[in-house]
Amino acid sequence: MSVEECDHCGKGFDDEETYLRHLESEHGDDLSAIEVRRVAGLDSDEGPSVAAYAGAIGAVVIAGLLAYLLFFSGASGGAPGGADAASAETTPTGIGSAHYHGQIQVEIGGERLDFSRDRFQLRADAFHFENGNGQRWHGHAREVTLGWAMASLGIEVTDESVTYDGTTYRDGEDATVAVEVDGEPVDPESYVLEEGDSIRIVAESGE
Repeated sequence: MSVEECDHCGKGFDDEETYLRHLESEHGDDLSAIEVRRVAGLDSDEGPSVAAYAGAIGAVVIAGLLAYLLFFSGASGGAPGGADAASAETTPTGIGSAHYHGQIQVEIGGERLDFSRDRFQLRADAFHFENGNGQRWHGHAREVTLGWAMASLGIEVTDESVTYDGTTYRDGEDATVAVEVDGEPVDPESYVLEEGDSIRIVAESGE
């Protein structure tokens, strides 16, 4: 079983260093901001390649512009609140020290959220979607709770309620709410995400 899988070409790797050197040599111009930082952290006498540096500059500039547009459009147009919406009490630790993935399905008010949309891509370093993939989430820190992860996307979730775009669905109050990981109910405020977790969140009006 591969320890790391390349999001750009799908190739699997048995260790992190080999994976990162693959990113540096094969995808240097297409790296996300997270990947650039991981590649730059390699202990190498040669240091990151020219391609990695070029990718770093481009990725940082693009990520900065995207974050600016998303945050300011969110303030006036109802976009998700972003990472700042997550509770400081549950802030992840060791950002960049881990890399794991899982699947997700979120349905709110009869609508299945499409996380491949720009408004949901690369919202926070610790937890995000990238490269236009809205089904596979990425974790890049320790102690990332499900509640924090969802809040970074602008979705406030507890074990009995879901709030999104100004509407709150509370279980038992004319609504049905389900928050599950691998088919089992969890408390999103305390559940810490792990490799391979399949997240399912459903909030439906009972009307």
